[in-house]
Amino acid sequence: MSEPSVFTWPNHQDAWHQWRSAMTSARMHHGWILAGKKGLGKQDFALAAARELVAQEGVAQPQGEHPDILTVTYGPKDKKAIAAQEAGKPFELARSIRIAQIREMQRRLTVRPTLGSRRVVIISPADDMERATSNALLKSLEEPPEGTYFLLVTHSPSRLLPTIRSRCRVLRFPGLTDAELREMLQNAGQEGDHSAAIEAAEGSFGAALQFAQQDLQPVANQITRLLVDGDRDLGGRTALAKIIGPRPDKDRMAAMFELALSIVAQRARASDDSRERAALIDVYTELSTLAAQAPAYNFDNGLLCLEIGTLLCRPSEASEHAHG
Repeated sequence: MSEPSVFTWPNHQDAWHQWRSAMTSARMHHGWILAGKKGLGKQDFALAAARELVAQEGVAQPQGEHPDILTVTYGPKDKKAIAAQEAGKPFELARSIRIAQIREMQRRLTVRPTLGSRRVVIISPADDMERATSNALLKSLEEPPEGTYFLLVTHSPSRLLPTIRSRCRVLRFPGLTDAELREMLQNAGQEGDHSAAIEAAEGSFGAALQFAQQDLQPVANQITRLLVDGDRDLGGRTALAKIIGPRPDKDRMAAMFELALSIVAQRARASDDSRERAALIDVYTELSTLAAQAPAYNFDNGLLCLEIGTLLCRPSEASEHAHG
């Protein structure tokens, strides 16, 4: 488990106020949902808040990993990945949090905290738990061991079971302003004009930083062209594949999907044409599904880019039908 970031998140003030007020109350809630889009620092908050909660006066706290803060996140994908992990080699991560991880966490909760009287379990991202995993966690939330608190980091709270949501208090993390994003990008060593990155990020520092680091401006331009002009001769889709690159890594493909979703969502909100808006909403839904499937299947990247481009062309076709 990594240390909390020293990065200052200007959108965390209200969350800290609620958290610290709860810490001083007579009965602090044992389950918390940290809700907000990706890239808002929720994981940093969870780690820092957990350290505050488990700290006990007169008891020295470790600077590195803390024995009373357990983080449950993506584990190794399969037996081959487990073997690579045990050998200290790079390994592929699973796409969900599995029930075995919750069972292991629950076994660790059968003994008392190591340093003090409190312990924190961070599950991140909680909205990527399998259904069986969620049901297993529910048992711990219903009858938590004494002194145990749960922080569920989630980008989409609606994906959590209603029974889990009903047993947790929600801390919401708002998006960052353009000025805050610009300052944070500069503090992160990203020089230059990042107006396009800020616009595409829609308040998410993680998305803005990814945009800048991955040089996604040409990708954004081509996505917009396909949405507006369509692509009658496949040239635009071919250009998109060429810009993304013949062998993009998973991070670049994930960044491209997030960028496309952001641009489509922005255009849907801004459209006054009901037919075009409906087409954009459909594209957003299908892009979301494709983005979720892509890491789990061995898609040819060229064909995948063509599929994405084909989806992006639909709104221009709807607009032609509406106005032509």
